[in-house]
Amino acid sequence: MDLDELPGVGPAIAEKLREAGFNSLEAIAVASPMELVATVEIGEATASKIISAAREAADIGGFETGDKILERRHNIGKLTTGSKSLDELIGGGLETQALTEFYGEFGSGKTQIAHQLAVNVQLPPEKGGLNGSAIIIDTENTFRPDRIKDMSEGAELDYNDVLKNIHVARAYNSNHQILLVEKAGELAEELKATEKPVRLMIIDYI
Repeated sequence: MDLDELPGVGPAIAEKLREAGFNSLEAIAVASPMELVATVEIGEATASKIISAAREAADIGGFETGDKILERRHNIGKLTTGSKSLDELIGGGLETQALTEFYGEFGSGKTQIAHQLAVNVQLPPEKGGLNGSAIIIDTENTFRPDRIKDMSEGAELDYNDVLKNIHVARAYNSNHQILLVEKAGELAEELKATEKPVRLMIIDYI
């Protein structure tokens, strides 16, 4: 179902919703009526009706049994950080299908880890990689190709190939960052059937 097909939503309201970042049924389904009221200037009753319809039409998840979760976890991959000690500390590396946050004061190495992960994700699984490509949303203008060159050589990879598999965008504010996350989803879909599908998205930083 498209946004325009929701009860109470015509082309004009659908366009306002999209402009405000409500690009999918899921986004509307988890919104509050007051968010829609403020966004598209409709009544609260109409907003509630739109949200209810979106919840019925969207797959926003629900309860599932533990055995199903266990089965899904068998498909989780691990990405090495490049440090055996750090990998052990976080349970064998970064898990796929998950969010991992590195935090620390300025100069503590967060961006360095991000660069290393963008290289490591391209390694084959037997070397701790995921045989994929990386997307980086850079808010601090800290991406440095020369660092990637050094790290690639350390991992015995051709740095020209490695750089081609790292897709970088500079974000200038939070709204731009949200837009780039949506674009990242489109890029991941485009690369899904290639030799290096997107296996890692880095946001440095939110």
